[in-house]
Order: sequence, then structure tokens, then C-alpha cells
Amino acid sequence: MTIQGWFLILLFVGILLALTKPVGLWLHALYEGRRTPLHVVLGPVERGFYKLSGIDPNAEQSWRRYAIHMLLFNVALLILTYAVLRLQGVLPGNPQGLAGLSPDLAFNTAVSFTTNTNWQSYGGESTMSNLSQMLGLTIHNFLSAATGIALAFALFRGFARREAKAIGNFWADVTRITLYLLLPICIVYTVFLIASGVPQTMAGAINVNTLEGVRQSILLGPVASQEAIKMLGTNGGGFFNANSAHPFENPTALTNLIQMLSIFVIGFGLTWTFGKAVGNTRQGWAILSAMVILFLAGVTVTYWQEAAGNPILHQLGVAGGNMEGKEVRFGIAASALFSVVTTAASCGAVNSMHDSFTALGGMIPLFNIQLGEVVIGGVGAGIYGFLLFAILAVFVAGLMVGRTPEYVGKKIESREVKLAVLAIAVLPLVILGFTSLSSVLQQGLAGPLNKGPHGFSEILYAFTSAVGNNGSAFAGLTANAPYYNGLLGVAMWFGRFFVIVPMLAIAGSLAAKKYTPESAGSFPTTGGLWVGLLVGIVLILGGLTFLPSLALGPIADHLAMIRGQLF
Repeated sequence: MTIQGWFLILLFVGILLALTKPVGLWLHALYEGRRTPLHVVLGPVERGFYKLSGIDPNAEQSWRRYAIHMLLFNVALLILTYAVLRLQGVLPGNPQGLAGLSPDLAFNTAVSFTTNTNWQSYGGESTMSNLSQMLGLTIHNFLSAATGIALAFALFRGFARREAKAIGNFWADVTRITLYLLLPICIVYTVFLIASGVPQTMAGAINVNTLEGVRQSILLGPVASQEAIKMLGTNGGGFFNANSAHPFENPTALTNLIQMLSIFVIGFGLTWTFGKAVGNTRQGWAILSAMVILFLAGVTVTYWQEAAGNPILHQLGVAGGNMEGKEVRFGIAASALFSVVTTAASCGAVNSMHDSFTALGGMIPLFNIQLGEVVIGGVGAGIYGFLLFAILAVFVAGLMVGRTPEYVGKKIESREVKLAVLAIAVLPLVILGFTSLSSVLQQGLAGPLNKGPHGFSEILYAFTSAVGNNGSAFAGLTANAPYYNGLLGVAMWFGRFFVIVPMLAIAGSLAAKKYTPESAGSFPTTGGLWVGLLVGIVLILGGLTFLPSLALGPIADHLAMIRGQLF
């Protein structure tokens, strides 16, 4: 580890903390439906959309109606994307003449982008036409991200409102978030990327003569526009197979830093928005503090392990840290930081290959996802996932002080606790269930590239990434097969919507409750004790649930590495 590496990590966190309140203020304006400076230009667009679609943005919805509209919207997008991918070969915008996707790959990809997972069982530049990238995939990068933020707003209203039956209007939330947040930032972001050297063209490729005198075809496309929302919306699906390790997606150290910042910035801002929504910004800072502690712990372990390198190679005279699978342009510190950022935010973009990390260095990205999108998390999904853990934490605290648990003025009763447990339990049940199945079936065992514990880790990481809606991978797993395409697609759907529906039910239940002022017997939820309890609950639940599987995978892999055992 180096001083420069730690400076990069601390600079990264410092910039985000400085941006938290400004971004949170903008998000709060959208949460309340207030005018912003962009309404002068985009207000008519918003009103025109409502008029054409027959939507009344002021007609608020109960949690059930909000959930139904959200589900129907996503199912419609899923069907649209599946059709585009299957018909790719006969649609325009296909300069390379690529054929349509197979039924299982089209299903997997459509589910992946609908759920904000962006898992890729394919090489982007060799599989997807420009039209498929733009219409089939990039549109999801905006709308799945907007859906996540809208759902967070719905839960905020559940905590903030008193004796109310409604938690907002899904269509109004998604429209405002897309128009006034995601699109404007992405336009500026895209121009910055183009200026930095990222291609933005409808051309399929250019042919050049290399320095060796060989004729080479260099693939191009509308990369910059997809790259911007890929990062800002914590999507992660790359235009190229190498993702953000590709110089056309991530050309410089500055773009690397900006990409990492854009992955986290909305997640940081939403914590402040939550505090403002419930009338106490210290509540938001407390949640952010717990998130940052978990994030910094993960970065420390990953950077330490990658900088330490592989003792087996050291014995062979190859000194230094682990550079296998890493971009020389970025090095160990920036690669380790990127890996923890992308898995702490359910983004899935990568600038190095996680499959090539050391055993414990690769375990941290895996464990980040297993914690359930709570270490910052995806846009919207991170904060509502963390609030589910906050409900469990305040329930435990209520048992300690011997009275009904309360959080931000709302009594947390059996209904909310049961729903929170249901939402949190979905992830381990599906992850461990599908991993177990794939570890014994012939179709599942055909996927891993490696033998032994690392091969098991490849399977475990795949289902963890799918259910956690992350999208990154231990890429040694061959996932483009009917078995994995189908099962991973089902896992992604479960991981997204079987968490969302119980969460919305909690929002509806809380909105109907009266406000309960704090008293001398209330457990404080803004100080260091509360932050420590939150971190403890997240780690204890995650550890108890996934430690056995981690012991069979990365921990066993690490012990084998220390003994010099190879597979």
C-alpha cells in the first residue's frame, strides 16, 4: 500500500461528502415535486408527457396501486427489450449485421437490464447492434435507475407522512427523476466523456493499419451516451466486453475518478434527502456514516490484500502486488477502490477482473453484494435496503429498552418487522439455494473455469451478483448457456421485485401511522451508538447467513494459497 493510494481513497470520500448536501437538496426538490431552475425548459416537456399519457401527476396512489403500476411498467419494458433483442437481425441500426439473440440470452439480458442488474452473459461489441444498445439497453439504464429512486421516495413518504393513505404517484416520480436529474447530468457527462476520448458515433467500426503493418478493425458506436448513465444510474452494463477497463469506455485517470464518483453521488445525496424528508438531517448523516464505515472497511481489506500480492508468486521470485487482471493505466489502488465502489453500489461496472483478485481481495466485493445493497447501494435501492436493516436495528434496540420500537417518529410494530425480514430473507434464500443447486447439477458444474474453492466462488459470485442486482462477475464462469441464462434471469427478478413489494407495503403501513414524539425512553437514532448498532446488525446478519458459503469459497481459497496449494 502507498501514500498515493490512500490519498486517492480519502480524496474520493472527501469529494463525495462535499457533494452530499447539494445533491440531496436537488433530490429533495424532486421528492416534494417543487419547481427547479430546469422547469423553465423542461416543464412543458413534463406536462406534455402527462397530457399524452393521460396521467394526473397530482393523483396520489396507495402502496398497492404504486406497486402494481411499477410492476406493469417493468413487465412492459421487459417485453419490449426481449422483442428488440430477438429481432435485432432485421432491425436497422446494425452496421455489423449481427444476428438476433437466442431466446435464453435475450431473456437473461432483458431481465438483467429491467432489474438494474446489467449482468452480461455476452460480449457487447460482438453481440449487440447500435440500436439494441440504445433502444434495448440504454433506455433501461435511465428507467430502472429512475424506478429505484422513485421507490426510495415512496419509502421516505411512508416515514414522513402522518395518517396518510398514499405514498406518491409512480409516474410523476419516474418522470421528474428522469427529466430533471438523470437526463441533464448525463448530457453534460456525455460531452465530458467525448472530450476525454470516448467514441459517440453510429458507425460500426473503422479499419486502420497498425504499427506492425497489420490491417485491424476497431469497433466503435454510441459509447459515451451509454457510459454516462451506466455509471450515474449504477447500471454497469458496458458497451464493450472489457467494460471500464476498455480505453474507449474509460480512457484516463480523470475519467476513472469521475466514473467512481458518479456511481456513489446519488446514493450519498439520498441519505441527506431522507433526513430532510423526516425533518431531521442528522438521521440521514447517521445512515451515511454507517454506510461509509462499511465501505472504508471493505476498501482497506481489498487494497491490503491486492497490494500484498500472492505468496506463491513471491516464492518464485515475482515480487510486488497482484497486478493480474488489472489495467496498468490504473494500478492496484485505483482498481481495488473501483471494485469496492462498484459492488458497494450494485453497479457492476469493472475496471479490473475480480476473478483475478486474491482470495480475500475478491471476497470483499462478493460480501458487499451479499449484504443486500446496503453499503451505499444502487440508486434508490441502497437507501431503502439500508432502511430495512434500520427497522430491524431499532426493533432490537426497542427490546433492549423494554418498549415499543420507534424510528423517526413512527412506531415499528410486528407488521413492519415481518415485512422487513421477508424482504431481507429473499436474498440469502435465492443466492444459497441456486448456488447449492448449481454446485451439484451437471449443467451448473459445466460453467466454472477453475477447480476447487475458486470454482465454487465463481458460481456463488454469479448468483450473488444476480440476486443483489449488481451485474459484476467472477468472469471465469461460462454463463452464456441455457441453464445459467434462465436461472440467473429468475434470480435477478426475485432479487429486485421480491424486495420491492414488501418494502412498499412497509411504506404504506408507516404512512398510515400517527407521529410519535421522542421521549426520555426513546432510543436515540442519530448518535454513535446508533451508527454502531446499524453496522453491527448488517455485519452480524450478513456474517451468520453467508459465512459458511464464504468459508467454502474465498476463505478456503486463501488458506490454500498460504499453503502453496494449486488446483
